[in-house]
Amino acid sequence: MQKRLSTTISVVGLLIAGSSGAIAADKLSGELKIFLDTSNPTPRATMERMIERFQAMHPDMDISTTIIDSEAYKTQIRNFLSANPPDVTTWFAGNRMLPFVETGLFEDVSDIWQGELAEDLASTKKSMTIDGKQWGVPYTYYQWGVYYREDIYKELGLQPPTNWQEFKDNCQKVLDSGRKCFSIGTKFLWTAAGWFDYLNLRQNGYEFHMDVTSGKVSWEDPRIRDVFALWRELIDMGAFIDNHTSYSWQEALPFVVQGDAAGYLLGNFIVAPLRDGGLTDEQLGFYQFPMIVEGIPLAEDAPANTFHIPSNAENKDNARAFLKYVADVDNQSIISKELGQLAVNSRSEVPDDKFMRQGFEMLSNAYALAQFFDRDAPAQMAKVGMEGFQEFMVQPDNLDAILKRLENTRKRVY
Repeated sequence: MQKRLSTTISVVGLLIAGSSGAIAADKLSGELKIFLDTSNPTPRATMERMIERFQAMHPDMDISTTIIDSEAYKTQIRNFLSANPPDVTTWFAGNRMLPFVETGLFEDVSDIWQGELAEDLASTKKSMTIDGKQWGVPYTYYQWGVYYREDIYKELGLQPPTNWQEFKDNCQKVLDSGRKCFSIGTKFLWTAAGWFDYLNLRQNGYEFHMDVTSGKVSWEDPRIRDVFALWRELIDMGAFIDNHTSYSWQEALPFVVQGDAAGYLLGNFIVAPLRDGGLTDEQLGFYQFPMIVEGIPLAEDAPANTFHIPSNAENKDNARAFLKYVADVDNQSIISKELGQLAVNSRSEVPDDKFMRQGFEMLSNAYALAQFFDRDAPAQMAKVGMEGFQEFMVQPDNLDAILKRLENTRKRVY
């Protein structure tokens, strides 16, 4: 049964100070129907507060908000975009929005990407662009990297690695101490894709990685086999926790909290639950996934979460006003602080948080930003690819069969 909750956001009794004058001055009325996939407690509360602020600016507008469980949302979105679309819907950047662009279900919002706002959002414009047009507005993005137990590293005399050999040497010392190097939960597949992304980005580079996710490279290419050979080095060492296919990413967190694993390759959304689990910032650290091949510039995974206007929406003027507010510098500063993720508006404040500052510095100096495997690749390819990644982590001897299956899927999908 789908998990779904429909709520109507009520008017709050004061205008939010500091919002951009151009947005606040233009009072609107009528309806605005918003669908959200932000069902987890923190993003849900953040989105509801943002909608309340927008409602306060437009007290004559009737805003209704429907929140759908994030996993159910992925299967329902095509149906509701086709049959009874809202005015605004959350989704993802990159190739994840391509099917809805190609089938005419997303509205072209290039008119929003003009003037100052275009400059403020410049770092994410490429990820929102298909055929030279922009099809939504991002509301946050976040870094990926290795979150590790800094206290365990100090105990073992380790420093964050800067290259592949140091990465493996650190791992061996962690294993020798009776711990696993990395926790991971692959029950829902996508976490394993983070390892493929980073190994491929560091071994073969950003352009090659984008060619892979765009279907331009055979999965049986020797360069892809090199990536899996690196991955197998870690698997054969015993780097990862046992039975990871039984855990979601959240269910694998206690291994880090309890000190049974020294690190976790994941996005910055991991920080809040690790803190809630009892880890302090003195115990928890972050480092950039290290260089593998010298001379290949360091690109990063930095997925952007987005808002879109369905092409058959009934209240497009209100929807456009909402998307502009989403990207507003003051609003961006607020939701960045509340979500613990980076603002997409370059003029927004970076919260006083060590992981946010590290992420901002790293992404600001990155060679390029990938969206993540299941966003950069079409949905069918991503599904089969991630199934293969999970299988490889459990049965690496199946590599030939896995790559053949991925290659057959590539020929069919693209």
